[in-house]
Amino acid sequence: MTRVLIVTDAWKPQVNGVVHSLEAVAREAAKLGAEMAFCTPEGFRTFGLPGYSEIRLAPAFPRAVAARIDAADADHVHIATEGPLGLAARRVCVSRDMPFTTSYHTRFPEYLHARTRFPMRWTYAALRRFHNAGAGVMTSTTSLAAELRALGFRRTLLWSRGVDHDLFRPRPSTLDLPRPIFLYAGRVAIEKNLEAFLSLELPGSKVVVGDGPARPGLQAAFPAAHFLGMQKGEALARIYASSDVFVFPSRTDTFGIVLLEAMASGLPVAAFPVQGPLDVVTPETGVLSNDLRAACLAALDLAPEAARTQALRFTWANSARQFLDNLKIARAGWRSAEERELFGDRQVVEAR
Repeated sequence: MTRVLIVTDAWKPQVNGVVHSLEAVAREAAKLGAEMAFCTPEGFRTFGLPGYSEIRLAPAFPRAVAARIDAADADHVHIATEGPLGLAARRVCVSRDMPFTTSYHTRFPEYLHARTRFPMRWTYAALRRFHNAGAGVMTSTTSLAAELRALGFRRTLLWSRGVDHDLFRPRPSTLDLPRPIFLYAGRVAIEKNLEAFLSLELPGSKVVVGDGPARPGLQAAFPAAHFLGMQKGEALARIYASSDVFVFPSRTDTFGIVLLEAMASGLPVAAFPVQGPLDVVTPETGVLSNDLRAACLAALDLAPEAARTQALRFTWANSARQFLDNLKIARAGWRSAEERELFGDRQVVEAR
């Protein structure tokens, strides 16, 4: 059985795409003969991320992470995040000349710039150095891979995502609100560009599911919107199925698993024509436009069945299989430190 150690700064009780993806892939990987262990902030002293206290970071020393790596006795190390644990794991792997892979989940340069105006080129330089030390960096879409390669990232590998089609499915409505119902689900934070949705003049009702640091301000500024807070499982699935259009105002997401959850529930999508929606939404399943209001209204005319059919193409089983295949490709393309110096660290693994 293949043993994989996943090092991730993002972990429960956080509710986000990184945690959801890792948990889902671990479950499916077990069915494919692979065992995934995790090195997470659990067991380390943590602190809350400023401005986002529910995110706990563990500033662990490399020797502590090295002990976790040794205890896992894994065949491969995958570093999922670029936080303190990811940095420590990278340092350990590099010092041991141990092949490892990474994944690019989050647009930290854009997020940091939105919050602090910190120059994105500096953050991208740091991320490029982080990921290029590995045997491959996994991206959720081919368009993201192309963008990262243009920025100097090497050895990109495609790792798509899935959705639970049994949980997220069309079902009778349980929301007693004026229709049509326009829904957003996800983190309520500045980088999600929620104001672009909430400020629209739309008929019916606007519903926001999720929590985050921007919620108090947005709830005060848009009292007509319905903020339902964090929802999970069946409760979340019922809200999806009770709505009419899923509105995705973010311009900075790398994928957006919520897009798949919404479409699996029979919801057409309204979004900007940016990465994430462009990779998942088709003309039959959503409307992508820089005029978000027009997209919302036009999406009302789309067939729910088409959205569901598109979502059925994305499964966690395929995602897990792709992830494990990437590990084989990355290890096959790995060069020792001496070879990388001799050959100038030329690109040896490319996106499929």
